[in-house]
Amino acid sequence: MNADNPNFFYAVQGDEDQCMSNVFWADPRAMINYTYFGDTVTFDTTYRSNRYRLPFAPFTGVNHHGQPVLFGCAFLINESETSFVWLFNTWLMAMSGRAPVSITTDHDSIIRSAVTQVFPQTRHRFCKWHIFKKCQEKLSHVFLRHPTFEADFHKCVNLTDSIEDFESHWLSLVDRYELREHEWLQAMYLDRRQWVPVYLRDTFFAEMSITQRSDSMNSYFDGYVNASTNLNQFFKLYEKALESRNEKEVKADYDTMNTSPVLKTPSPMEKQASEFYTRKLFTRFQDELVGTLTFMASKADDDGGTIAYEVAKFGEDHKAYHVKFIVLEMKATCTCQMFEFSGLLCRHILAVFRVTNVLTLPSHYILKRWTRNAKSSVILEERTSDVYTSYLESHTVRYNTLRHEAFKFVEESAKSFETYDIAMAALQEAAKRVVLATKNEGRIAINGRIKGDSSTDGTRAKNTSGDHLGISSQHLYEDEMDKKIRELTNELEFANRKCEVYRANLLSTLKDIEDHKLQLSIKVQNIKISMKDGF
Repeated sequence: MNADNPNFFYAVQGDEDQCMSNVFWADPRAMINYTYFGDTVTFDTTYRSNRYRLPFAPFTGVNHHGQPVLFGCAFLINESETSFVWLFNTWLMAMSGRAPVSITTDHDSIIRSAVTQVFPQTRHRFCKWHIFKKCQEKLSHVFLRHPTFEADFHKCVNLTDSIEDFESHWLSLVDRYELREHEWLQAMYLDRRQWVPVYLRDTFFAEMSITQRSDSMNSYFDGYVNASTNLNQFFKLYEKALESRNEKEVKADYDTMNTSPVLKTPSPMEKQASEFYTRKLFTRFQDELVGTLTFMASKADDDGGTIAYEVAKFGEDHKAYHVKFIVLEMKATCTCQMFEFSGLLCRHILAVFRVTNVLTLPSHYILKRWTRNAKSSVILEERTSDVYTSYLESHTVRYNTLRHEAFKFVEESAKSFETYDIAMAALQEAAKRVVLATKNEGRIAINGRIKGDSSTDGTRAKNTSGDHLGISSQHLYEDEMDKKIRELTNELEFANRKCEVYRANLLSTLKDIEDHKLQLSIKVQNIKISMKDGF
């Protein structure tokens, strides 16, 4: 860690006695990684348990290789709700104020309350694997007495396909093992919407499998921090963990860029996917694509714009997935909700694409965060368009730079009464100027440029000089050009989708003609054979 770097973010929360209570820090790499992969976050509190000697809690995510990536760390001496609210607000400030789409934490009422306050629009999930481990403790007598309980519990939670299916299995489970009155299990049932997969599949969590724990969900510091790690050892192990994770990402980047995967089908879609997905994600997509060969998609309804399909494995018609396909928009949804949950298309939608002759992946089903170009200069998807376009002008960097300079100023000024008096006078004068600049409609000079408030460009122009009016006019012109480019781009994408639809329809018609020709040929051959037999 390098706290002397002005882009290194850290904050300390003091207690009532002005002693250190909680500490948070994030290096520049963590903040930059968040701009690319900050759609889903895990707040790992494993190390808060009594068997660990460190009250350590990292924020982590998932990179484009499915590997864990760090978004910041904290030491939590005080674990009150106020402390967690402070920590989450501080972390959010470090990440330029952009909240994630989803966050996963341990099952904890204090953490839940803090998340609700700081991330009201973020989907909050409790870590299912921690709940499973807690289940083994709370229901140890059931595990010992009933060897089948673990498999039944796993099936109920992980393998049910709908809310109705889960509710039915749960009632059967608690009745079979006489657990209706078990206090902890009933508490888990009341919180089911925050940890049972069927309630969460409509939200992005960057997980490839609902039933298996992926590598990305393991702690970033697994294998480095353990029950015997003390504070003196921690920082050396922390640096080793960062170095190891970075090396693994570099290796995955190299493998993706310099090796070619083995294709298993002649599908243009598979070749297309191999060229833009990272190796790990392509392998996962390839599994889904190959999996379509064991599924059949049958048209169930067609209202002219949307076609409904039932997709089932051969011989398993009783377990069908329902796919709706909007032909003109080339958009499909599946009841399994794999795309919403993981960002990769499921085999059920791909099976529908196969029968409708959609030969390549539509662009809106390619999440940039899973591609080899995930860390290019263009920031993630539309959902992250609110991130500041210039990192050097972000609130985080301004805040860190000011604080860094202020700390140096305080250290020098506190050395004597004379320097203390001079520093206080300077601070009071600076405070007056800041207040004046704030009142002056938010117009302040930064690096020789005028930065305005959130009012419209037109309003700013009327209150500035002629030069500033020219700058605002230029901005308006550039905004209009950007808007026009976006409109034309949207029209082009719509035209491309229409072409895909027409091509698919044409291929379908040609296929029908070929099938009809084959049937006629068979009939002709049968007639000829019959005529020969007659003679």
